[in-house]
Amino acid sequence: MNSLRLFTRFGTDSLRAISRGNRLYWIWISFLLLLIGAGVTAYVHQSRGGLITTSMRDQVSWAFYIGNFTFLVGVAAAAVLLVIPAYVYEWKPIKEVVILGELLAISAITMCGLFVTVDVGHPERLWHLIPYLGNLNLPRSMLAWDVVVLNSYLVLNVIIVTYLLFSLHAGRAPNKKIFLPLVLFSIPAAIGIHTVTAFLYCGLPGRPFWNTSILVPRFLASAFCSGPAVLIVLMQILRRFTRFEIQNEAIWKIAELMSYAMGVNLILLGAEVFKDYYSNTEHLIHMRYMFEGVDGHTAIVPWMWLSVFCSIAAFLVFLVPKTRRNPIWLNVGCALIWVGVYIEKGMGLVIPGMTPDTLGEIYEYFPSHTELWVAAGVFATGFLVFTLLVKIATPIMLGEYQPAGTKLAH
Repeated sequence: MNSLRLFTRFGTDSLRAISRGNRLYWIWISFLLLLIGAGVTAYVHQSRGGLITTSMRDQVSWAFYIGNFTFLVGVAAAAVLLVIPAYVYEWKPIKEVVILGELLAISAITMCGLFVTVDVGHPERLWHLIPYLGNLNLPRSMLAWDVVVLNSYLVLNVIIVTYLLFSLHAGRAPNKKIFLPLVLFSIPAAIGIHTVTAFLYCGLPGRPFWNTSILVPRFLASAFCSGPAVLIVLMQILRRFTRFEIQNEAIWKIAELMSYAMGVNLILLGAEVFKDYYSNTEHLIHMRYMFEGVDGHTAIVPWMWLSVFCSIAAFLVFLVPKTRRNPIWLNVGCALIWVGVYIEKGMGLVIPGMTPDTLGEIYEYFPSHTELWVAAGVFATGFLVFTLLVKIATPIMLGEYQPAGTKLAH
């Protein structure tokens, strides 16, 4: 009964936290709500007119929505880069900010689910993917496995965050016998969500651009770059506008790990380019469309070279200790990594894989205004979820709701 009373107070204080804020907080919330409204309006237009209102066609049926989904799965896996040094190697500076990685994972998986929802023509039929109610087709379908691992990872992170914040709110240390196994299990779970998503692509023999075993490590390497880049910026914002103490050593260590991950990502991309160009088979056409263009179709080429330039530049920025410890260069590097990986995991993965199509036809895809506004609404929803979660977590982590007369055990 006492636990129920404490949990009720936890919920009440959480609602109170998100309902209070300064002018900047409410301007940000209002901006996100406006974007969400615009996204909903665009989605209503898409629902009434059908997917023909997008730029997707039979030749390119996976496009901007699925590209964003793939990128965000990598962002969701970013927590691993904090959990491993914090709980495997017991490095205290990062342990204090692991909660941010878990909150980001919840927000990213929420956006993943929304991008899948807006991509299907009849979202009301998604109930067929619910276990026992629908026909999930386990274990034969990779799509079914993706549904399971993504939703399991979401539930796992919600449990971890809720248990940690509830314990701290109640003025007691989390029980290590409960908390530590959950956190350690999140490591293979995070790797699993990106591995299974990569299997969705590389398990399609009819799409030779994706049909390569190297796609899995490429997914993981790029994930350990993009997600932490977001986290580094968020850490600096929290340190600037709250009393949340985040040590420079934690930020610098994450930046160092990102440089290694980006180095591996570039090596794997180079290996793919070498394999296709050196073998010079008929399957080279997908890589040529990506970097050279085919028969005058060059819409994607400048974007791909921009991605390569940003990735290499970011790798060099983070590789040198002096530059990654400079606040300006640190944020420039984060922006470069985000742009580089976003293009590579979005347009650079999905569009060349479907262009030319299996009949050799080239359809030049570029997202429509409807897709752009829907995507803006989805991203705004994710940012809103993360903002509210951080608004709840920050005062609790700072001990502002700790009951009087209690002392947190260390």
